[in-house]
Formats: sequence, structure tokens, C-alpha cells
Amino acid sequence: MASAKNNYGGPETPEKRGWFTRFLDTVEWLGNLLPHPVSLFAIFCVLVVVASGVAGYFGVSVADPRPATFGEEIVVNSLLSAEGLRWIVSNLVTNFTSFPPLGVVLVAILGVGIAERSGMLEAMMRGMVMNASPRMVTVTIVFAGVVSNTASELGYVVLVPLAALIFHSLGRHPLAGLAAAFAGVSAGYSANLFIGTVDPLLSGFTTSAAQLIDPTYEVGPEMNWYFMFISTFLIAVLGWLVTEKIVEPKLGKYNPKDMDPDADLDENVSMEKLKPEERKGLIAAGLTFLALIVLLAITVVPEWGVLRNPDTGEVAGSPFLRGIVVFIFVTFAIPGFVYGYVVRTMRSDRDVINAMAASMSSMGLYMVLVFFAAQFVAFFGWTNFGTVLAVNGANLLQSINLTGPMVFVFFILMCAFVNLMLGSASAQWAVTAPIFVPMLMIIGYAPELVQAAYRIGDSVTNIITPMMSYFGLILAVAARYKKDIGIGTLIAIMLPYSMIFFVGWVILFYVWVFALGMPVGPGAATYYSFEAVQ
Repeated sequence: MASAKNNYGGPETPEKRGWFTRFLDTVEWLGNLLPHPVSLFAIFCVLVVVASGVAGYFGVSVADPRPATFGEEIVVNSLLSAEGLRWIVSNLVTNFTSFPPLGVVLVAILGVGIAERSGMLEAMMRGMVMNASPRMVTVTIVFAGVVSNTASELGYVVLVPLAALIFHSLGRHPLAGLAAAFAGVSAGYSANLFIGTVDPLLSGFTTSAAQLIDPTYEVGPEMNWYFMFISTFLIAVLGWLVTEKIVEPKLGKYNPKDMDPDADLDENVSMEKLKPEERKGLIAAGLTFLALIVLLAITVVPEWGVLRNPDTGEVAGSPFLRGIVVFIFVTFAIPGFVYGYVVRTMRSDRDVINAMAASMSSMGLYMVLVFFAAQFVAFFGWTNFGTVLAVNGANLLQSINLTGPMVFVFFILMCAFVNLMLGSASAQWAVTAPIFVPMLMIIGYAPELVQAAYRIGDSVTNIITPMMSYFGLILAVAARYKKDIGIGTLIAIMLPYSMIFFVGWVILFYVWVFALGMPVGPGAATYYSFEAVQ
């Protein structure tokens, strides 16, 4: 009888294999029980309607802790009542059209679509990775993976196969290169040097959740930028260490016999260095980007800057911060077109329009998801379920004296666990934000901080769950180099990244926020006081 093998191909004990196999089976089983995210939100909407009817019938309520209405009862409103049914019919459309993440994400994706369709983003990634010295190739791949999150599918489709090819060409284990890129793109999903499309998406959900407690509270897309900027370098360094000190030594020397004989490794990705016209295009796009930054700085940096707050003269609360999505659009669209014009992938307005139309055509599923998510969030708010659950949850935390910074360890762990089964960042945050943002506001923490903590948990377990939408693609790429690879093998390779990223990122969170007292973003608060709600 053949001896059992562990997830890296070597011998293992039956006990170890049995425990890990059972763990993977449980994750897959739980994940497969969940319906499609769209169906999930539709079910949640029905559940809120029914539960609000039951809670309304029994008069479920909680004492309001806010100073302006202190002591008043917050009663669960029934959507099964005549008033509730009238509200549903009257607000179904406006719930969707006024949903905060909808417009800002669509505007941002228009600009990113131009940069992607012109070839600029792919050329940037290839130029960054292909020009790296052999000694720096690992950290460069992880870093490029993190930066590629601005257009996340590009990282999965281009960078991951490219990294495996590069490692293979250097005589290193290709699965180590794949793992390094996958870790950067997916486990470092929230980190980035730039504000991307995920920032306005999450901030919209956070705003809706915060307004359950404070109707005037707004969370801008830039509110986690400082923390995500510094996190980029942490993830790059940790990814490099895990790859070279843990994963690659464990994989050992690559055996070419493991390769799939039918694999066409050059089918989907090019290992060519940048062509002269591509270099010219990137230089032109870079100069254009710098010119835009200079023009933008003129409107913000001087005291007389037209995009400062007209009332206070400060950057906080300024049109610049409120309109950050406009600048995401501009700084991707214009350099993207310049690059495309130089390399002749874009020659007219028709090409630009086609690029924007293509980016919109890829958003069909997102639009459907947002429609149902918007209804769920609106139902949750109107019924007062979010506020009632938040107050009860905050009371529980206070009763067990868990109101200090340590509460975020448990919150991040919870988010990381939920992410194993519900891999969509927007879907998970749409469900959890209406509960946890108000709950943590009540015990004194700002929504911006809660969102930053959520993003850690949402990122680190992406690479160890088969429920992640690109997991099948990564497995297919890995199978080119190890023809008998299975889900368990890939997860075992990625598990060290998930664990080390979790520990390192949580430490950075506590050092940055609580030890150094740094804000997570421009003008972002760390603490929240009910004294502001008057």
C-alpha cells in the first residue's frame, strides 16, 4: 500500500492528513451550503421582513443610548404592517439609486477601464517584475501583486501565471512564484499605495451603517488610505520572508516530471520584456500622471486652494476629499489614454468609449448584487434592527468588560472566519457593517477604524478558501506545474501566508493606531463620542 503524502508532496502521518482533510472538507461543505451572493441578499431581505413582523408584534425594543434621545425606546418597526408595506413599495427604487457605493464605484471603474483596456496596467506589472534583479524578484512580485489590486482581476489573470513562469525560468520552484503573487494579490487585497475601486465600495456601506447611529456621519473613500499605504510595504516584506524562508524550502527542488505534459505555459501570459513603444508609453503616462498631481496639488496645498473647505480653509471636509472618486477616474483615465495613444491601442474617442463600455459591461453582476444589497441595508435601517442589535451587542461587550482595543482582535478573527465562506468583500461587509459599525461606535470607536480592521480580516483568508472567486483559476495555473495538485495542496501552500499576514497586520494595526496614535486615513477619527450626536 502506497504511503500517504502531505500537501507538499512528502510523506505525512495519517493523523495529520486526517485533521487537515477534515478541516478542508468542513470549509468546502459550509461554503457550498451558501447560495449565490445575490440569492443570499434576497433571502436576507425576506428574513428581515418576516423577523421585523415578529419583533414588531412582540414589541421588541431597547433603550436609546444617544444623548439627544437618551432613554427613549428604539422599537423594531414591522415591514409586515400597512406602513411597512407602503414604505417598501415607495422606496424600492430609491433604495437602489441612492445607495452610496453604486455611483462612486461605477465612476471609478470607468477610469480604471481605460487604463486597463489600453494595456497600461499590464505593462506596468510586467515592467516592474521583469526588470527586477534575481535577488529582488520575490519581494517585487509580492509588491506588484498588492499594487495590482487597483484592477484586481489583472493581478490574478496576468501576474500570478507570470510569477510562476519567472520562477521556473530562474530554476526556482514555480509554485513558490505562484504563491508569492497570489499572496500579494489576494491576501494583501486591501493594502495599496493608491485609492482604488474597493475603497468607495466599502466606505459606502460603512456610511450607511454609521448613519444608523449618527444620521450625519459620512465615511469617504480615502479614510483608510494611510493605513493601507503603510500596509503595502508590510505585506511585501512578509510575503518575501514567507516565500523564501518557509514555502520555497518546504516545496524543495522542482521536479520537471511533475509538469503537465499538455500545459501550454505561454498561452495566456507573455514573458517578453517591455518593447520600446511600451516603455515610451509608460514614460508618457507617468509624466502625465505627475502633471495631474501637480495641478491637483495647486488646488489643495496652498491656503487659497479652490478645493479646500470653503468654510474652514482646511483639507478636512473639503471638496477634494468628498470628490476623491473623481480624481481616481481622472488619474487612471488620462494617463491610460496617453499610454494607449503612444502604443497605438487607443487612437480616437471611439476607443476610449469602447474601453469604458467594456468596463461597464463587466459590472452587470455587481449591479444586480447591489440592488439586493441596497434593499437589505435599507430594510435593516428602517426596521431599526441594526440599531437594536448594535445596542444589545455593545451592552454585552460592556458587561464582560471587552471595550478596550483588544475587542478588535476578536472582530478581525470573526471577519477572517466569515471570509472563508463568504469571499466577496462587498457582500460580507454589507451584511456585517450594519451590526458591527454601530456596535463599536457605541463603545467608542470610529467607523473609519472599524472598516480598517474589517479589511484585515477580509483579506488574509482569501487565499485559503475555495469559495474565493479566482481560486479555481489559481488551481488551474498551479496544475500546469504539478499535474496532480488538489485543493488541499494549494491551501496548505498558502496557509503560512495567511497566518503570518494575520499576525503581522494585526500588530501593525495596534502599533499604528493605539501605540503611535496615527489616523488610518486623512481626517479619519480613531474614537467616536456620542457627545457629537446632539
